[in-house]
Amino acid sequence: MKDTERYWNPLLETLDHEKLERLQLKKFKEIFGWAYAHSKFYRQLYESADIGPGDIKTMDDVRRVPKVEKSMLRTIQKKDPFPYGDILAVPLEQVTAYRQTSGTTGQPVYQADNWQDWELWAESWAYILYAQGYRDTDRVFLPFGYNVFVAFWAAHYAAEKLGCEVVPGGVLDTEARILKMQELKATAFMATPTYVLGMADTARKKLGIDPRDLKIKKITVAGEPGGSIPATRKRMEDAWGAKVYDHAGATEIGAWSYECQEQAGLHVNEGLFLVEIEDVNTGKPITEPGKQGKMVITNLNRVAQPCIRFDSKDIIEWNPARCGCGRTFRLLKGGITGRSDDITKVKGVLLAPSSIEEVIRSIPELGDEYEVIVTKKGDIDDITLKVELAAGQEKERAAVEASLVDQLRLKTNLRYNIEFHPYGVLPRYEVKAKRFKDLRHK
Repeated sequence: MKDTERYWNPLLETLDHEKLERLQLKKFKEIFGWAYAHSKFYRQLYESADIGPGDIKTMDDVRRVPKVEKSMLRTIQKKDPFPYGDILAVPLEQVTAYRQTSGTTGQPVYQADNWQDWELWAESWAYILYAQGYRDTDRVFLPFGYNVFVAFWAAHYAAEKLGCEVVPGGVLDTEARILKMQELKATAFMATPTYVLGMADTARKKLGIDPRDLKIKKITVAGEPGGSIPATRKRMEDAWGAKVYDHAGATEIGAWSYECQEQAGLHVNEGLFLVEIEDVNTGKPITEPGKQGKMVITNLNRVAQPCIRFDSKDIIEWNPARCGCGRTFRLLKGGITGRSDDITKVKGVLLAPSSIEEVIRSIPELGDEYEVIVTKKGDIDDITLKVELAAGQEKERAAVEASLVDQLRLKTNLRYNIEFHPYGVLPRYEVKAKRFKDLRHK
């Protein structure tokens, strides 16, 4: 493959990193100045911090700019103009697209985009799909209903931008979606890791179809950390006989990262976004590999509802290695490994839900679904883990339980009350799964 055929934007994706940083600083100054001049919310935020457009000269100056977080956006929504509040940096009549967050962590945040922002969404997704091998020869099936969540809306338009044939499967149920993929000989599809596994299970159990016989070549996942969890990725790839590529994005931020065909980790799209990592406790910048922190991110181009130094709560770490694909966009080690507001102390131990998923998905005798419920019994934390044995594995329960206990103790340093449930009893999800439930404060 020629280098010019490997990259969606060869100039940006292979730009010397020193030049890339200069470009990011230039673009940060521009979006900062735009927000200062056109958004009442940002103007007041920056004036209260005594910082203005003329003060941004270096990356150290960027780190002086106040951060924004989701709770602030929820508060803004109570102001005019409805429903976005005074964060808007364009007249309300210029808003052409409405989206909102899924609400899995609280009241949804409303997101305004103008036509330019929506074009940016499609462009950022074009980087993702092209890096993962999508071309105009692909027939891409989208197995979900379009909704107020951004989900894979932008991926649809990006796939069309690449020349792919796009087949929307929104009103169909899971069985009908699988049959339509089979009928039309789809070559790729996109979904959450949960639904990728759920579709495979439905194909086998209800339709008698081996998902591998559908000849899907590639699957793009998002919405959950599973795409970067080795055991979950292996389950998906084994089930479909296809390559699984991860992506991370958010309604408030945009589609900011992608995995390429090397599958070496998530590239940060540093041509369109500025990603910083901060120590979770001290807030000090982490600029070198080897230490995890929370991501603070800026969309360098979004103008209707700017996203400037947004505290995403995502836990990430720079990868010291360069990707074999030749891109100079940096990699994240292990993708997004959790969220600072998900990592919780249980029995005095810091627990990341992704560690539990890695254990469960690494045991082939267990089904794909599980639930973790944390409660209090008196003053003592109590953890219940609900799992399902895979069909036909009932005789292996004792061995599976012993392995589960050992691996959980090794990976999380905690003991669990393990409940085995009949296959198919635990909830199934199509979009984001809600498997970790901390009920101690309810």
